[in-house]
Amino acid sequence: MIAGIGGAASVIAVNAWMNTPQGFELGADGRISEVDVSEVLFNPSFWHEFPHMWLAAYMVAGFLVASVYAVGMLRGRRDRYHRLGFLIPFTVAAIAAPIQVVVGDFVARDVFEDQPVKFAAMECVYETGEDQAEHLGGICTDDEVKGAISIPGLNSLLAGFSTDTEVEGLNSFPSDEHPPALTMIHLSFDVMVGIGFALLALAAWFAVVWYRRRELPGTPWFLRTAALSGVASVIALEAGWVVTEVGRQPWIVSGYMRTEDAVTPAEGIWWVFGLTMAIYLALGVIAGFILRAMARRWREADAAELDAPYSPRTEPPTGPGEAR
Repeated sequence: MIAGIGGAASVIAVNAWMNTPQGFELGADGRISEVDVSEVLFNPSFWHEFPHMWLAAYMVAGFLVASVYAVGMLRGRRDRYHRLGFLIPFTVAAIAAPIQVVVGDFVARDVFEDQPVKFAAMECVYETGEDQAEHLGGICTDDEVKGAISIPGLNSLLAGFSTDTEVEGLNSFPSDEHPPALTMIHLSFDVMVGIGFALLALAAWFAVVWYRRRELPGTPWFLRTAALSGVASVIALEAGWVVTEVGRQPWIVSGYMRTEDAVTPAEGIWWVFGLTMAIYLALGVIAGFILRAMARRWREADAAELDAPYSPRTEPPTGPGEAR
């Protein structure tokens, strides 16, 4: 676990630095000097990207594992093994869900402060001004949002705790610095936030019933929703990465290096990529076959145990230990 967290922190530190680079000096000749490793690693975006990703990882792992047991319980397997298999990972994910909503709010506000172009793309804001509306859904085109549900002033309120907060629009920046695929960025952000609040509602449902009855919600609709929570959390995770990576374009290192200048000229990349994908696909197929074989053996063992003749003990207990 410690190795996993440390590895995740290293990866996120690099990605965060690409969003808000610091800790170096760039000379007129393009050479880098005065590198401060601590500032590079612990850049402004690291402090919100890492906890955001860390909590997302626990949510994905928790809801994904719990969803498997939810399917089993929907099929009538309500034994202690399935209950614990559902309860433990789901509880971890349910605890992470409300914390993630709070952290996500801080993340969006940090993006507003440090990456205004990305924030404008996320919210499809074209013109700079106060009292900016929050657009739910819709298509970003022709300097406006079409087909969205707009809530007046909410964007400015969320960005700066006041509807008077000024939000910079895309038209305040050079057109060659606008991210591509604005609709994809905007809808990905909506999907991430929407699923996040849906999972929060599912966690609240579980918490209320458990607080009152000390048991899982008995309705099949809870288990059906829990069965979908694993896939939903993965979709939310991927949508968040779309916002982070596509929203930074056209930069690979914001303000310093464009993606087009960072593309490697090395040959054979597609062969390496294809081989890597083939290896992971093979591992996935093998894992699937192994899990199905294990499940089949477990079902056969359970059936054999149920079919075994019952032989009650006929001799009375001989000692106080056995009597207990």
